[in-house]
Amino acid sequence: MLRVFRLLAPAWMPAFFCAGLLLLLQGCSLLPKSEPAETEAGAKPVGGEKPAGAREAFSVSVKAPDTVREYLERNLEIQRYRQIDDLGAAELSRLMVAAEGNARELLGTLGYFTPTLTLELQETPEAKAPREVRITVDPGEPTRIHQVQIDFSGPIATDPTAEVQREAIRKDWPLRTGQVFTQLGWDNAKSAALRSLTAKRFPTGSVELSRAEIDADRGQARLHVDYRSGPAYRFGPLDVRGSERYDADAARRIARVPTGSDYDQQKLLDAQQRLASSGYYDSVFLTLDTDGSNPLWAPVIAQVREAPLQKVVMGVGFTTDSGPRLSLDHIHNRMPLLGWRAVSKLSVDRETQSLGTEWNAVPDDKGWRWFGAGQLKSETSGSYEVDSGRVRGGLGKSSDHIDYTYFLQYDSARNRGVNAPPSASALSVNWGWTGRYFDDAGVPTRGHGLALELGAGYTLTGEHLPFTRVYGRWLGIVPLGWADKDDSASAARSSRLQLRAEAGAVTAKDRAQIPSTLMFLTGGDTTVRGYGYREIGTRRTDGQIVAGRYMTVASVEWQRPFVYQGKLTEWESAVFIDAGAVADRPGDLKTKVGIGVGARWRSPVGPVQADVAYGVDTKKFRLHLRLGFTF
Repeated sequence: MLRVFRLLAPAWMPAFFCAGLLLLLQGCSLLPKSEPAETEAGAKPVGGEKPAGAREAFSVSVKAPDTVREYLERNLEIQRYRQIDDLGAAELSRLMVAAEGNARELLGTLGYFTPTLTLELQETPEAKAPREVRITVDPGEPTRIHQVQIDFSGPIATDPTAEVQREAIRKDWPLRTGQVFTQLGWDNAKSAALRSLTAKRFPTGSVELSRAEIDADRGQARLHVDYRSGPAYRFGPLDVRGSERYDADAARRIARVPTGSDYDQQKLLDAQQRLASSGYYDSVFLTLDTDGSNPLWAPVIAQVREAPLQKVVMGVGFTTDSGPRLSLDHIHNRMPLLGWRAVSKLSVDRETQSLGTEWNAVPDDKGWRWFGAGQLKSETSGSYEVDSGRVRGGLGKSSDHIDYTYFLQYDSARNRGVNAPPSASALSVNWGWTGRYFDDAGVPTRGHGLALELGAGYTLTGEHLPFTRVYGRWLGIVPLGWADKDDSASAARSSRLQLRAEAGAVTAKDRAQIPSTLMFLTGGDTTVRGYGYREIGTRRTDGQIVAGRYMTVASVEWQRPFVYQGKLTEWESAVFIDAGAVADRPGDLKTKVGIGVGARWRSPVGPVQADVAYGVDTKKFRLHLRLGFTF
């Protein structure tokens, strides 16, 4: 990589070269070749460092504008020699000469090529260090970008279909005419453009020429970069390496690499993520083989480390809804006879005890898979305990953003308690669709998600009567800093609104005995804060709460990132209002409102949410804690 800096020689150059000659004569060391003094215990300090608590030989202070002061204080090499105890006046003078040149180099990386520097040595006998090196800096006018030239060579330069990619690289080039030139900005701009080049079609692209011409007298920088693309590549077959226990063809169907299409780095990462999340592998790494002779049929190499055939996972958790939780998972990646993957789970907390299993076949070439699931559960549902069972089976498909399911489901529920609702069972046919369009699956700052469920079936207890069930939920995150939406750093600092809506309806004749697990209750950490878990339902004449046939929930939350001393932290504040209602008839819906404030922390294991909410109906405060984001 070629880089040219054209500068006029300033007056300090002779002193700088003298300092360099002294360094050479001393064997590239600023210090005499004497042995360090012994400590009181008789040991010699390593590397010339002083014992803990001893005075420094000198201190360094920098007087400069804030734009450069902290950078100089952090990076000046003279700072490394403050602890040397036998430093004489001559050595310190040589250090100051070298510090001037070092400071000029550092200022050059920030775009200041004509600074004025003054270095003084002051005696400070009363201070922590007996002497102080004072560096006064007037950085002068920064060098600004006068001209930017971006060229291409190789196939991308003549391929008509690559015109959009060429123009996108030029358009997204971050250093514009008039901006201040810095070495870091220059390096980052070249790297960002190279990533854009190699992300699509041209994975072997490189920087052919890189030149920054600096005219210090005029304060101008002329930038020129030439990118060589290399050949255009297309995806070839998937080559799985490291596969012993699980079928390599199954890996191909799970990954769904778009064989025959133009190379796209994001598509390769998506395929890698599908393999990694399948449960069959502990580690997955996909790369395009660019060493072959045919770039239009380049194999995709999958280096995998397989997961054990069976695995047991124990877990603990806590929510304010259900208290502490214990769980035990058993995973079997290849069931006898079927060859499906089975995940069975036992979970126990204050409100719910459940035992369930889910079986999934390997997807076919179009991504569809057969699945089956069963669950036994005992939980608090309104004012009663409900023992329920559920069995379902059908077809499902998961893409990058959208999940589809078609399934047949059997439900049975038995209510326990005084004057409990009658037991019920039902058989239904269902369709489900979920779309997720967030900028980050774990900690989103913008985007939306939508989930829909449609079902139709017959009750099996009492009269066999038809019913329909409709359920939907939506979550949208809207940044409020629209002016800075193209600046990721500014967008991260912007406040945002989180909007949430949820609704459900079960329609059937009044005498139809519908399992309570198909009807609705709300309230708790993820629905209406300020109320207990599933506390909002249909209130009977005797005051008992039961599941209802209609439900509505809405929420508005204002989230604001916390900035401390100009730096974005991992904390956010929130103010919210939630509302929800459940009833057996739409006209009987009576909204329960919760209002409150909260804090968010982006912890290493996921976002932590803590809220204090006031239930307007109950006139009580309630604490809500939650870990992670799911939709």
